[in-house]
Amino acid sequence: MPERYLSKTRSGAIPLTVIEPGDFTRWRKSLTPTERAWVKSNGFDGRAGSHCLLAGSKGALDRVVIGGVPSTIWEWSAVARVLPPGRYSIGMGLENEQPETESATTAAMGWALAGYAYTPYKAGKGKGNELTALLVWPRAADRAYVLAAVRAICLVRDLINVPANDMGPTALAQAASKLARKHKATFRTIVGKALLKQNYPAIHAVGRASTDAPRLIDMKWGKRTHPKVTLVGKGVCFDSGGLDIKSAAGMKLMKKDMGGAANTLGLASMIMERRLPVRLRLLIPAVENSIAGNAMRPGDVLPTRSKLTIEVGNTDAEGRVILADALTEAVSESPDVVIDFATLTGAARVALGTEVPALFSNDNDLARELMLASERTGDPLWHMPLWHGYKAHVNGKVADLNNAPEGGYGGAITAALFLEHFVNPVSGPPPSWCHVDMMAWNLGSRPGRPEGGEAMGIRAFFDYLSKQYG
Repeated sequence: MPERYLSKTRSGAIPLTVIEPGDFTRWRKSLTPTERAWVKSNGFDGRAGSHCLLAGSKGALDRVVIGGVPSTIWEWSAVARVLPPGRYSIGMGLENEQPETESATTAAMGWALAGYAYTPYKAGKGKGNELTALLVWPRAADRAYVLAAVRAICLVRDLINVPANDMGPTALAQAASKLARKHKATFRTIVGKALLKQNYPAIHAVGRASTDAPRLIDMKWGKRTHPKVTLVGKGVCFDSGGLDIKSAAGMKLMKKDMGGAANTLGLASMIMERRLPVRLRLLIPAVENSIAGNAMRPGDVLPTRSKLTIEVGNTDAEGRVILADALTEAVSESPDVVIDFATLTGAARVALGTEVPALFSNDNDLARELMLASERTGDPLWHMPLWHGYKAHVNGKVADLNNAPEGGYGGAITAALFLEHFVNPVSGPPPSWCHVDMMAWNLGSRPGRPEGGEAMGIRAFFDYLSKQYG
């Protein structure tokens, strides 16, 4: 785990001093003439993002100075990646003081994530590209939070990065079961034809063409008397597009179509590890959208757990179909809040790009609080309108709803409106609900964020939940 890049041993650590640009001149005056000449020859002027290595009298690395105060996790990841091998201890300013809690926690998280790499399928397990700079735990860092967050993010990334031949519905259920055992949560799965017997027909319809049977993963944790928080994650372990088959380019990254499920498992991991006083339930409809003689067809009408029927406008809009059954079950217990994560639409990526998940909610107060949590944590979310003026677009011609309205305009909104039908219980008001439409993938590599699967929004949601219920 990347947390191994955080050290408890302080003796022999190389000082890593953070100098504000405004303090550079005073700091430079404190140096010996030889050191000043070295700093000048290296072009170090204290600008943010720059650094300078200083040797001791015997020529060995004595200390490192970095310009500007890294303010984000990822800026600290960049620092960790440019330093030579060694163990470092952070000091702030001319007095070399220990960073305060927020800065210390951010630094520790960034450093740990700088070491993340997914290498189990490579010869030598990727040795030779490991992070060689260790960080001594800053004294004020919230160690418990850092470890919970780093483990959750790495869990999400690992699950998404596993190729689909090793991460089908069975393997996803096994990963969820492992997490449940770790935290002593109750766990069950409903598999294959049992989905029909227990009235989850939409999940079955999407996944029945695969040799790896569809299933509903159901995990519960916490005291029944605590506020009910229910997470729902889209678990399409591979998406061929079904009979409306994707192009080769469109299919290339479709192992990540279970990114919503992975992110819910990551958030659940944080909730359970930090022991938030909530009654947590996690529902993951896990399927592979495959092609076979029994695959669902365009124009088919599918029953759902809610009794609403779905006209299949396109077999490649399968994620919202499986979520329909899972959301219906989610609201059956009248939870305080329902949160679903899904790699649902290309339209959300067109609107916001790949790095900012779209947030929809039937509760504007909830959405506002989540946006504040997003700002506090630096974990992007963007509130999008659940515009009911478009509600007629998801109406079916021969069924109640159509999973792929014609025209394509406002595709992220119409997908959210489709899902909203399934968070309205038969009786009583709907729970507070939010839907996150995400990429769950880094298209390129940056410090702390290598190309591949990514956790998106879970730190923001944990921040909200911990303030709301903690």
